Amino acid sequence: MFEEYKWYAVHTYSGYENKVADNIIKVADNRGMRDQIIEVCVPTETVVEIKDDKRKEVVRKLFPGYVLVKLAIAYDEKAQENKMTDEVWYIIRNTRGVTGFVGPEGRPVPLTEDEVIKIGVEKRTVTVGYEVGDLVTIIGGSFDGFSGVVDSIDIDNDTVRVIISMMGRDTPLELGLDQVESAVD
Repeated sequence: MFEEYKWYAVHTYSGYENKVADNIIKVADNRGMRDQIIEVCVPTETVVEIKDDKRKEVVRKLFPGYVLVKLAIAYDEKAQENKMTDEVWYIIRNTRGVTGFVGPEGRPVPLTEDEVIKIGVEKRTVTVGYEVGDLVTIIGGSFDGFSGVVDSIDIDNDTVRVIISMMGRDTPLELGLDQVESAVD
């Protein structure tokens, strides 16, 4: 029935983010709806503050006044679109401390994949078939077909540094992880 999952931003009263998140999870558990309300998250970061010459780690909310929820969505024949169920919308919208979903006129709009990755609520796992020192072939771009040796891999930025030999000189190239494949199969 549920084909995919999307993240939505829910606006709350400031300072109620954790209570709202806990209440949404409790209601989902009590009503047996954890297959529709998958995950609830209050994005935070740990920051070191120095006050009176003392270092202290403090957890701060990245988006005060907002809670992120991952919901199952299904195709609605009547509306001719994928959306959350009316029951899920009602439960979240009527949770104490919630002022509404983020979207035009309170109509929920899911976050894009790029927004989800930038916010950091879901971590991507990238597996590559090569390591530092391996011989690779460049696929795509202006250096398509060139071979080189992997110098470094930066998973966080989706880049790989490859050293190719061009006109008798070693030349470093910064490429996307998907622009390189192992030359040895």
